[in-house]
Amino acid sequence: MASALGPRWPLRPAPGGGGGGSGGLLFVLLCASAGLPRSGQQVLRIGGIFETVENEPVNIEELAFKFAVTNINRNRTLMPNTTLTYDIQRINLFDSFEASRRACDQLALGVAALFGPSHSSSVSAVQSICNALEVPHIQTRWKHPTVDNKDAFYINLYPDYAAISRAVLDLVLYYNWKIVTVVYEDSTGLIRLQELIKAPSRYNIKIKIRQLPSGNKDARPLLKEMKRGKEFYVIFDCSHETAAEILKQILSMGMMTEYYHYFFTTLDLFALDLEPYRYSGVNMTGFRLLNIENPQVSSVIEKWSMERLQAPPKPETGLLDGMMTARWDGLTGRITFNKTDGLRKDFDLDIISLKEEGTEKAAGEVSNHLYKVWKKIGVWNSYSGLNMTDSNKDRSTNITDSLANRTLIVTTILEDPYVMYKKSDKPLYGNDRFEGYCLDLLKELSNILGFIYEVKLVSDGKYGAQNDKGEWNGMVKELIDHKADLAVAPLTITYVREKVIDFSKPFMTLGISILYRKPNGTNPGVFSFLNPLSPDIWMYVLLACLGVSCVLFVIARFTPYEWYNPHPCNPDSDVVENNFTLLNSFWFGVGALMQQGSELMPKALSTRIVGGIWWFFTLIIISSYTANLAAFLTVERMESPIDSADDLAKQTKIEYGAVRDGSTMTFFKKSKISTYEKMWAFMSSRQQTALVKNNDEGIQRVLTTDYALLMESTSIEYVTQRNCNLTQIGGLIDSKGYGVGTPIGSPYRDKITIAILQLQEEGKLHMMKEKWWRGNGCPEEDSKEASALGVENIGGIFIVLAAGLVLSVFVAIGEFIYKSRKNSDIEQCLSFNAIMEELGISLKHQKKLKKRSRTKAKSSFTSNAMAPGARCSKRKTKITQVTISGQGKATLTSSLCRILQLLIPIKQFFTSK
Repeated sequence: MASALGPRWPLRPAPGGGGGGSGGLLFVLLCASAGLPRSGQQVLRIGGIFETVENEPVNIEELAFKFAVTNINRNRTLMPNTTLTYDIQRINLFDSFEASRRACDQLALGVAALFGPSHSSSVSAVQSICNALEVPHIQTRWKHPTVDNKDAFYINLYPDYAAISRAVLDLVLYYNWKIVTVVYEDSTGLIRLQELIKAPSRYNIKIKIRQLPSGNKDARPLLKEMKRGKEFYVIFDCSHETAAEILKQILSMGMMTEYYHYFFTTLDLFALDLEPYRYSGVNMTGFRLLNIENPQVSSVIEKWSMERLQAPPKPETGLLDGMMTARWDGLTGRITFNKTDGLRKDFDLDIISLKEEGTEKAAGEVSNHLYKVWKKIGVWNSYSGLNMTDSNKDRSTNITDSLANRTLIVTTILEDPYVMYKKSDKPLYGNDRFEGYCLDLLKELSNILGFIYEVKLVSDGKYGAQNDKGEWNGMVKELIDHKADLAVAPLTITYVREKVIDFSKPFMTLGISILYRKPNGTNPGVFSFLNPLSPDIWMYVLLACLGVSCVLFVIARFTPYEWYNPHPCNPDSDVVENNFTLLNSFWFGVGALMQQGSELMPKALSTRIVGGIWWFFTLIIISSYTANLAAFLTVERMESPIDSADDLAKQTKIEYGAVRDGSTMTFFKKSKISTYEKMWAFMSSRQQTALVKNNDEGIQRVLTTDYALLMESTSIEYVTQRNCNLTQIGGLIDSKGYGVGTPIGSPYRDKITIAILQLQEEGKLHMMKEKWWRGNGCPEEDSKEASALGVENIGGIFIVLAAGLVLSVFVAIGEFIYKSRKNSDIEQCLSFNAIMEELGISLKHQKKLKKRSRTKAKSSFTSNAMAPGARCSKRKTKITQVTISGQGKATLTSSLCRILQLLIPIKQFFTSK
């Protein structure tokens, strides 16, 4: 219905109407005439003043006025006792003096009310005359009420401008527009939109105000400036005719895209000719006062098309009070007036927007093109405010209903395995030149949403980063400049990028990690048997052994049950001994640690507790050592100079970096963590060498130099599957995702997100990754159930054995020399002679009984002293006298008992033989 109004009626705007046009004015006049109250007079004359415009012989407002009067006179149920007549005067446009003169002429004829004119200056002139003579003045254009409210004799069928301004603000808040451009035609537009202009003081909205060039209908310089400034949300306050001309220029400027949203305050927007814009992606919204769903509208249109206006009869006077108090439902809804200022109140404004209707039929076939029509998406009321009825929940923009058969420009970057040149013997063109994960993803999205795409490589070969001046490059810049509709690439979703472009839900999750050369394997060393325990543990075990030995020694001294009589044949002996000397205690600890034991056994409960705890400790230590020993002796150890990002930050020998202007570089640049700040300081100080142009350059540097590359874990996974000399070091430094980038406010983002979620639930994203990431794989190391140990594995044990043997020999020599010197001092002979004599005795097969000073010291035997300097080999001990005292007898008896005890086992041995 709305689209039919344009070609059927050659409409003309109200001059300076600032939003009031003649298409909607026709129905406003019908509403006014249809609702006039009944009068007892037989003839009622109404005056009409209308402007004429060159090249327009017929004034639409005049035709509507005549049609309304004729229609009322024919419908006798409205005013059965009254006949309406009219007096029409025509004036030139902008001629207020002529308007005043014509109004005086009509008032002289005794008209009951005056209707028109439309232009602002002419309206003011006629209104002043009507106010002076107290004649009702019916107005159809917006009016700014005066402060003193002297214009009491008028009613205005145009909705209150303040209410419309609030409606515009409510719609801006609903769409959540943060930056809005207001374009007005004349200064009155600033008055009509004052509620919106005041919005920045109350809401988080930035408003740019621009004025259309006066007198010159060429708005392309202004539109070019708006396009350069990326002003996507524009509100036009202009007449219907100006709006139609501006839309043509917008189309020629290439600004009829999905990223722009235009709002027009004119109430006649629905009467626009939509033919040039049916197949564009433009978002256009406006108000509509006329309810085209009302059955009366169809009836009026039918009568209008068949009407042949007749000459009217003559009129009479007086209707203001009745019109001010009247309430009725017209074609534009409820009509009531404010008694104080005569402005129309309590009205409904339909929110209309261009929406895709469906496929267009031509020659009996259904084409693939979708066309747009005006659709009602909500209602605004001066009391209840905005009520959006559209099922579309996206408030950022008026999203198109379908992506079918739309051609989208896709920017991407060469990066294995996401986007690669396809290898072929034949020349390839267009999208066939590329292959990879992103191309498969694009194909799946295209199958779901039905769009057509054209893949283009980013011109500067960069992902997109912001410099110190706030300027962007790479794929992000192409999205900002609307050179591309989508960015399908390994483009990381980051905070700074999200502020200038939009992202879909991630199609792949990942994190930053370290790519480095795989360390060379090292065989176990000869002392690898020490590796199962760390040096700290070995030290702690040694200290524990010493500590337990000391504790055992002290406790054995304190407890009475560790002391025993060394002469069991003499129970009355006062001499007791303790086996746990300091050396014996240490020997007990070492024996238990080596799981060999010793001849020393604790007797007291306290010492047994110490021994038991020590045995339990050695059991755990030895078991743990044995469990790890096989792995450390048979497995080839991989030693890397770095194991994490902290290791990189602590050294400067290994150079490290990331891809220049990539998300990884931005992460370290923006990070506030001390470790990453230190790493960024290192990279920024060596930008020429640390930062690389792309991943391929970085991988080559890792292989050829001592360099570590910080990159996304998914790329590392792909590279390590194909190059066995590379490996990932450590875990993930952060967590993030790859998403499809779109220009900010793009209508495609939500549809792309839904399609990605569908692919994820169907498992296709995982299958695509398996397809492109799975490589030949690195050969696994040959493993055997049991591998033979060589000298290189356990050679250290033999070294320890040899060292122990050598040490024992030197200790024995030391003991021999020490004892020989001690004996030489006692026997008063030369040390060298004593040593040689002891050596000769030691080398014999059977050792002679040596009666040294021990006999002399422990008995009462006397001997003749040798002369000084006598040779020890010729010395003889002559016993001249033996005196045995009582104590000597006891000692002798004890010695005999011990000898007898030693002879008993010998006797038993020979008896058994």
